Amino acid sequence: RSSEVTGKDGRNEVGSKRQGLLRMDPCIDKHCDAGRVCKAIDDDTAECVCVDVCDEEVDPRRKVCTNHNETFGSDCEVQQMRCFCNNGDARCRSHKYQHVHVVYYGECREMPECKDEDMADFPRRMRDWLFNIMRDLADRQELSSHFLKMQREAETNHTLRWTNAAIWKWCDLDGEPHDRAVSRHELFPIKAPLMTLEHCIAPFLDSCDRDDDHKITLIEWGKCLQLN
Repeated sequence: RSSEVTGKDGRNEVGSKRQGLLRMDPCIDKHCDAGRVCKAIDDDTAECVCVDVCDEEVDPRRKVCTNHNETFGSDCEVQQMRCFCNNGDARCRSHKYQHVHVVYYGECREMPECKDEDMADFPRRMRDWLFNIMRDLADRQELSSHFLKMQREAETNHTLRWTNAAIWKWCDLDGEPHDRAVSRHELFPIKAPLMTLEHCIAPFLDSCDRDDDHKITLIEWGKCLQLN
């Protein structure tokens, strides 16, 4: 009691400082999705609004190609457009942009056709790739203790070889907010680096969203990788 009154309790002091900061800036504890920024309404209230203006990019390497095979000036412009369309903003070009997302960096270009035989073998190659990536991260001590334990189990139990790697990657892709589903734009870190190397990656990941709700559940992810 006395420590709280006198302010000698370190944790109490930190809490008081944080409350003071919140009174000055209600955006401090506000998380906004990509394409949105926090805007203070009054001293105690804040909301997420669409980015009004994206920085102008002069570097052509900052251009991005979307799932509509359209080139945008930057990823900010893509996220901004998605926000406009989801908010009913007059600056929305078309309702189709409600789910627009970046597929890869650079201007859009023609990709080789993903043939049926390539697609049929893709889940196996994807499973192997995920396992190898997880093993490399484990060797470099870059996995959390939980996933490191799962990786070590997969090394000695062949049944878990692909399953544990698939679970790790799905959890890794499920960013803020952790809603137990991977959205199309959350697939970007796994899709963009492989687009020019694996021309089947985009149709493969699209096929994982079986009910076309723009989210991939763990069950859908497992079925897509042909895992029980």
